[in-house]
Amino acid sequence: MDPKHIRNFSIIAHIDHGKSTLADRMLEITGTIEKRKMQEQVLDSMELERERGITIKMQPVRMKWKSSAGSELVDSADPAPSTARQVPSFGSALSSKDLANDSELRQSRHLSLPATVAADGQQEYILNLIDTPGHIDFSYEVSRSLRAVEGSILLVDATQGVQAQTLTTLNMAKEAGLTIIPVVSKIDSPLARTEDVVAEMCQLLKCSKEDVLKVSGKTGEGVALLLDEVIRRVPPPFGSSSAATVAGSDKWRLSRSAAERNEGTCRAEEGAGFANTAMNEYGSDRFRSLVFDFQYSNHTGVIVYIRVMNGTAHRHDKLVFKIADKVFEAIEVGIFKPDNTPVESLSAGEIGYIVTGIKEPGIASVGDTVASVKDSLSPLDGYQSPRPVVWASIYPESQDHLPVLRQALGRLRLSDSSFTYEEEASGTLGKGYRCGFLGMLHLEIVTERLRREFNLELVVTMPTITYTVTNKNGKTSVIYSPSLFPDDHDIVDVSEPVVTMKIITPPEYIGSLMTSVYEHEGLVTSTDNFGDNRTMLTVNMPLRELMRNFFDEVKSLSSGYASISYDITDNQHADVVRMDVLVADEPVPAFARVVSRRRVPEEAETTVEKLYKILPRELFTFKVQAQALGRILSSRSISGKKKDAAATLSGGDITRKMKLREKQKEGRKRLKEHGSVNIPQDVFVKMMRNG
Repeated sequence: MDPKHIRNFSIIAHIDHGKSTLADRMLEITGTIEKRKMQEQVLDSMELERERGITIKMQPVRMKWKSSAGSELVDSADPAPSTARQVPSFGSALSSKDLANDSELRQSRHLSLPATVAADGQQEYILNLIDTPGHIDFSYEVSRSLRAVEGSILLVDATQGVQAQTLTTLNMAKEAGLTIIPVVSKIDSPLARTEDVVAEMCQLLKCSKEDVLKVSGKTGEGVALLLDEVIRRVPPPFGSSSAATVAGSDKWRLSRSAAERNEGTCRAEEGAGFANTAMNEYGSDRFRSLVFDFQYSNHTGVIVYIRVMNGTAHRHDKLVFKIADKVFEAIEVGIFKPDNTPVESLSAGEIGYIVTGIKEPGIASVGDTVASVKDSLSPLDGYQSPRPVVWASIYPESQDHLPVLRQALGRLRLSDSSFTYEEEASGTLGKGYRCGFLGMLHLEIVTERLRREFNLELVVTMPTITYTVTNKNGKTSVIYSPSLFPDDHDIVDVSEPVVTMKIITPPEYIGSLMTSVYEHEGLVTSTDNFGDNRTMLTVNMPLRELMRNFFDEVKSLSSGYASISYDITDNQHADVVRMDVLVADEPVPAFARVVSRRRVPEEAETTVEKLYKILPRELFTFKVQAQALGRILSSRSISGKKKDAAATLSGGDITRKMKLREKQKEGRKRLKEHGSVNIPQDVFVKMMRNG
């Protein structure tokens, strides 16, 4: 297809702002999915995504949309009124009133017809949408999707307004040089503050109210107009003189209609995205594409998700991974509708997949360039490797399952390239893997997927961050695991990562939030008014304290109205010590923690009390203890199960019962001296979640 009739875009937003619902309505209104097959969160194919109601993996999909609005539009002094398109019905979801309002809105935009299209004719466009996660732990998924598109819909919930993660995703889109289309969602809600939120977006993007679109993913109101505006505002791949923006710069832009731009209002046309720049720099007829994601199939091997930059790829073409220098034959090429659908070829500007047939680990990687074997140019600029925020060690419950765990981690990394892992060994837990994650939710999702998808029983250590420790012998080392943290008397200095955090909250919650920030060793550096009746706090805080349930505290203190985004900025001195947990006088490395020195007694009491409540009883009495700074700080005894060995005896001499009870007493004494406590898997999970 002619690239000028292709539009590649993504939806970016804070978590729970309606991205998946809007994507559902787009798929329904474009007829991409039949009504009988429609369901909520249709692009969220993972079981965990549906259970939690969040998007974890970005998901591309191709739609077709007939429109009179596009890059071929010509402006005239007396534009002809556009003919309202008959939009497919949503049944009970979309009323006739919604359709009428949508048609009036679209006509009010004066969408003039292309000079080459008759009054009753419409051009069919291909729309490649990438739905992205909203949680900050999955921001690497968002950053990768932005490199494969030319535009982004910045979605903001009309009931919540601009949130902290909205600012983070917006900055990503700016850095990628994308056209940004501001959209307010959930306008049908009784709690919607539509006009206030529109004003916030205008303040944030320095644009006029006419630039901000209003939609309802639930009823479908405004969705047809939004699709028209995507075609109008987002430039086609590779750029052109008729595109809504000027290609070739390195800055971001906010596109508008041609007539409004000629008036000189809301000028922010400052550049095109990565894909356009790549084409200008690497212009060639030979096939070249960027790998932005991939998955693994037991039958067909690695399936790479690509954005085609140049040329065309057909089935059975000889291709090569540029960085891995691995030649393969394309078993199949296809597009996402949203299921994998084979096609004859993939051409410049399109988003699709290639089945490689490769089953070797370590060949495919995100950011690699898949190109024709005849291509002699250097690889495209790839992606920066993600920097892990939290670390945890994962061990199989039985060492016999270590090869299965190794294979599972390798397979899982094919679908989630943002976590890292390397083998390590523990004297108590045996061999396992030290894994790096982008946050606590990311850690929880990965471990849950290992259990569900690979049926593994795991032991997961308490999550921690990295510390740079200088010992008395002058040696400096980076510590990833609490169990490897040196004793306090051997340490000269410790440094830890610090984050710069933005908290957006209604002003009435500032007092309680300030108290929580102080308790978490945070420092408020600035306070700014943000929109009507909201304040933005900028806070510097140790990453260790941020991971100590600060997210949950902020949500609780603000009744769910506050939001957080953060960036790791620097390292600073840390006054921390290692706290060990002993069960039946044996240290359990999985429960070891690095805590602030001033909070050691409180953390010891909390940890012991928690374990006391969730550890199952044994046949003998044992102690749960927390130890730090060379002494026991907290201790609780869990009494053994009460069982009378003589209870089943009836009648007979009393001495028979006395002998059995003495024998049982001796057995309990031996168990207490030599017995071990079996800690179930769910105990590790509960400690990880609440630790």
